[in-house]
Amino acid sequence: MPGLMRTVLAFVVAVAASGCSPLRALDVGGADDATRVTTGISYGENARQKLDIYVPAGVDKPPVVVFFYGGSWTSGSRADYAFVGNALSSRGILAVVADYRLYPQVSYPDFVSDSARAVAWTLAHAGEYGGDTQRVFVAGHSAGAYNAAMVSLDARWLAAAGASPAQLAGWIGISGPYDFLPIQDKEVKPVFHFPDTPRGSQPIHHVGPGAPPALLLTRAEDGVVDPVRNTGELAAALHRAGVPVRERIFPGKGHFILVGAFSRLLRSADPVLDEVSGFVHGTPVRRQAARP
Repeated sequence: MPGLMRTVLAFVVAVAASGCSPLRALDVGGADDATRVTTGISYGENARQKLDIYVPAGVDKPPVVVFFYGGSWTSGSRADYAFVGNALSSRGILAVVADYRLYPQVSYPDFVSDSARAVAWTLAHAGEYGGDTQRVFVAGHSAGAYNAAMVSLDARWLAAAGASPAQLAGWIGISGPYDFLPIQDKEVKPVFHFPDTPRGSQPIHHVGPGAPPALLLTRAEDGVVDPVRNTGELAAALHRAGVPVRERIFPGKGHFILVGAFSRLLRSADPVLDEVSGFVHGTPVRRQAARP
């Protein structure tokens, strides 16, 4: 049986045995003994404006990654992505997994604003948990990759939260939508006020020479987000702007497998954790501009 089939079968068995949601089943084994987890920290006043922190023990001033999950901006919970926080912490990275408000409670651009507030909070407070505030990265999968891209490329959002993309060491997009007008997905249309979606809602239109370095990961046959138009074209735009960017297109099908590959169960499917860890630990500290 091919390796990927074995990992998928193991995942199915784990879900059946646990009786929990598929995503929570990915957190088999829970936190590493060397990881300290603090949950439910507020970065805003709303019940959805909370985050969890995963701190690796015995690491002096670890780099920091703020992670946003996907779900078409209509679903998702940070508790379901503990496996991402634990995986990053196991590689000596302080991980912040954040919730943000979802449609229909809010629509564009409120979830981008929430993401920026979570990142600004991390820039201001990660040092209190031992993190290196000179090495803060933003990451996300799918809709969360969109949030990460907007926070990193469109300076308006961090500026409104009292911070700047110049304070970021880099950002990571996994299977992300960065140029998706006109919107085809019926579920997403009202989220972005289609057909009156502003052009500025698209991350690709905010690429500039001062953008943070990027790591872009996707699958050749994503099935949900066009990898050529989104990952490929964004990588090309970053290259043209002189921004350091690493693009990795994994062979095969699947939109969700790349985030699942953070877990122990599916880690053999694709070396996503290796790519992210290598990028975070290997990216030099940027010369930072003053806060707005």
